[in-house]
Amino acid sequence: MAEKTVIKRVEIFLESMLFSSRWLLAPFYFGLALALFVLLIKFLMELLHLAQTAFVSTESDVILGLLTLVDLTLTGSLLIIVIFSGYENFVSRMDHSTHGDRPEWMGTIDFAALKLKMLSSIVAISAVQLLRQFMSLGTVTPEREKELFWLVIIHIVFVVSSVLLALSDRIAGGGHGSTEASASEAGTKTSGH
Repeated sequence: MAEKTVIKRVEIFLESMLFSSRWLLAPFYFGLALALFVLLIKFLMELLHLAQTAFVSTESDVILGLLTLVDLTLTGSLLIIVIFSGYENFVSRMDHSTHGDRPEWMGTIDFAALKLKMLSSIVAISAVQLLRQFMSLGTVTPEREKELFWLVIIHIVFVVSSVLLALSDRIAGGGHGSTEASASEAGTKTSGH
């Protein structure tokens, strides 16, 4: 009997240690938050460069500069999603429910939704990169054509991966997402009449 209680105490202690080990992830998320400052510095540098050359740049150069800013913004948004959702899913809940600026999605993104949001952001970033490459295309050389070909292939792989992940999540969830969406659409249509 005493042997069972000792084993149970050891088990409880080990499980407590394992549960507490999730806090080892916290420095990773704080590191990503610091990386946002690095991204902000790069964004401000690109914005300053764009502003300085605006009067002498061609339309294509301005569009390429703006696409760079969009790309950096999407990357920052992806970091925020990973930081907040990852921290809440794997470390601890953040209780900012009384804060007026709290984004609606905070606390509602589970791991499956986090994967989908990440892949969606990666697809958007990939699309912007691909568009930048097409916009900067001067003369078509075999090397440049090969580079563009691989960029298109990589983008298509990202798109197909995100579609397959969304389908597998929907299948694994029993199609609940489509039922809820249909129900909310029906509610919107009936309340609008």
